[in-house]
Amino acid sequence: MAINVGGSGEEDEVLSAINTTPLVDVMLVLLIIFLITIPVAIQTVPVQLPKANNVATQTKPENIVLAVDAEGAVYWNSEKMTDNAELLMRIKAAAVKVPQPEIHVRGDKEARFEFIGKVIVDCQRGGIQKVAFITEPDRQ
Repeated sequence: MAINVGGSGEEDEVLSAINTTPLVDVMLVLLIIFLITIPVAIQTVPVQLPKANNVATQTKPENIVLAVDAEGAVYWNSEKMTDNAELLMRIKAAAVKVPQPEIHVRGDKEARFEFIGKVIVDCQRGGIQKVAFITEPDRQ
């Protein structure tokens, strides 16, 4: 609140108007800070991300391992699938089991993502709840 301090002998009156100048100052400072920091936070520069440590896999007999080689062939545990329809049929059959098995995908590092993506889509279409990726630990 502000008080009118005039030179006249009138009584002091309390002004009920809100002084918005400090509010505008704070908003301008925040705007300037955001304009400076947002381009720094959003980078489109390609960077090499650090390698993550993997957690040891708990192998259970009911887990299913799907391997995808560099040519795109899919293997159910160690049996080669003839086509996508056979893979989807097996995934649907495994999805109704209680408890539902996990699918572990082992993709060759030279395999195109298209092949691995098709396996993931088939798992989703088949109703599998858990899909995991098997990787090699980083040895340096």
